[in-house]
Amino acid sequence: MSPHPHAEAPTQLIATTRPLDADLDLLSLLPDGENLCWVRRGEGLVGWGIAARLQVRGVERFSRSQRWWAELLETMSIDDSVSVPGTGPIAFASYAFDPQDASEIIVPAVLVGQRSGQAWLTTIHAPGAEAPIRADEITAHTPRHSPISVTWNDGAMSGPEWEKAVGQAVERINAGEIDKVVLARDVIAHVEGDVDSRLLLDRLARDYPTCWTFNVADLVGATPELLVRRTGDLVTSRVLAGTVRRRGDSAEDQGLAQALLASDKDLAEHAYAVRSVAKALATHCTDMDLPESPGVLELANVQHLATDVTGRLADDASLLSLAASLHPTAAVCGTPTERALTVIGELEGMSRDRYAGPVGWFDARGDGEFGIALRCGLVNREAGTVRAFAGCGIVAGSDPERELAESRAKLIPMKTALESR
Repeated sequence: MSPHPHAEAPTQLIATTRPLDADLDLLSLLPDGENLCWVRRGEGLVGWGIAARLQVRGVERFSRSQRWWAELLETMSIDDSVSVPGTGPIAFASYAFDPQDASEIIVPAVLVGQRSGQAWLTTIHAPGAEAPIRADEITAHTPRHSPISVTWNDGAMSGPEWEKAVGQAVERINAGEIDKVVLARDVIAHVEGDVDSRLLLDRLARDYPTCWTFNVADLVGATPELLVRRTGDLVTSRVLAGTVRRRGDSAEDQGLAQALLASDKDLAEHAYAVRSVAKALATHCTDMDLPESPGVLELANVQHLATDVTGRLADDASLLSLAASLHPTAAVCGTPTERALTVIGELEGMSRDRYAGPVGWFDARGDGEFGIALRCGLVNREAGTVRAFAGCGIVAGSDPERELAESRAKLIPMKTALESR
């Protein structure tokens, strides 16, 4: 029997959304302490304060979240004069990779959103209470606190131990047990001084503007991978699998991109991921658009093979239902899924917690966005630590030494964001 979800919320709430003057610097609005963020290229959502919260475990965590959200909305008085995706009451969510670990859903008391030249403020409070903030009280917060020093240590495995696990995975692939498996590793930053999530968000958003910069329940990162977006009946997913590190020279990087596009190993890894997403979405969508070959997505530190998959909803599936169908994709798990999960449990030697799980937001209409929690770390302010993660897709032909180098490249965003400069 799965544990019961733990929920916090008043019996009745009032949600009010009003327009704001646009051209806001969303990240500058975040106060110190626990805050919420989903921002890309200056657009998105930021929030703080807690109007309601759910912690849930178990294989039914997505459907339990949907039921809790529906029940909460039934008790809510909603006054939304903006009425676009992301207005009205919003829930930020960060789901664990493994259903037995805790997933977090938070409804902020204050939310500021901005998209396509439109900005808005949503506040949620109990009847008879004042709104937690007025529009004229929205202001920038400074300064951000930089760590005095950062020391990195191995997490569950050292580099050589993880290379050995990769070698064992390749052996099992060559034996025909699985086609692909994604193995992750963690490293621990011990921070002297304050761990200010706002500083991490600022630096990640600056260095990786094409990624979705996020913070939900102290899971902070910048993901390049969109698990699923639902806007009305339009559904979109961005698949990334197959990676090469950038060298900083445009000619050399272009050559590496072409080699990536011609790599049988990376194309095979990418194809597994695309097929897993297309198969899951096909249960809810028609008019699927599936490009025949991937393109290359360039980030500051790496280049990925990338494919955008789109479709039109054939049913009334909410974003949570779509995420439940998709997670875990081959890009973060492997294929066949159940066998890959078994191999991960046997070789990885750690809990992923909420790394590689869906992270993002959803609204009262069933719309929203979920990325995959990659290029991220779990912040523990009290302990002064950040646990950062990276994973690599292992297929036939994978070389353990190269996979370790790839994992180190994927850790660069969090390492760079933490280091004083």
